[in-house]
Amino acid sequence: MSNIEETVTTGRRKTSVASVRMRPGSGQVNVNGRPFEVYFPLELQRKGILLPLAKTEREGKYDLIIRVKGGGIEGQAIATRLAIARALVEQDAELRHELKVDGFLTRDPRKRERKKYGRAGARKRFQFSKR
Repeated sequence: MSNIEETVTTGRRKTSVASVRMRPGSGQVNVNGRPFEVYFPLELQRKGILLPLAKTEREGKYDLIIRVKGGGIEGQAIATRLAIARALVEQDAELRHELKVDGFLTRDPRKRERKKYGRAGARKRFQFSKR
């Protein structure tokens, strides 16, 4: 393991941006100044966010300070997961293959398609009236 005290990485998804500060510690997670369980109330989201740590058997070994903004709660959760995976790779480069195989290092490129003029939405048309 390298001699890095603290690692700062960024993850993105749709319009969400997550910045994660990872330092060796007891496993405390803080999101935007609030406890992890308060910011992400769903157990499924919390498990998904910490999945890279669980897969590499590093749960409870790092303290995480997370800053998220933009988008919805699910987009923020996925952005946070990407940032955590990137931080782990920065700490230990040998984890890269394991995390990449599980898809934790892939940034989801899908974005919302813009609304077009003359249409109700991006693709939906206004109701057609024959008469």
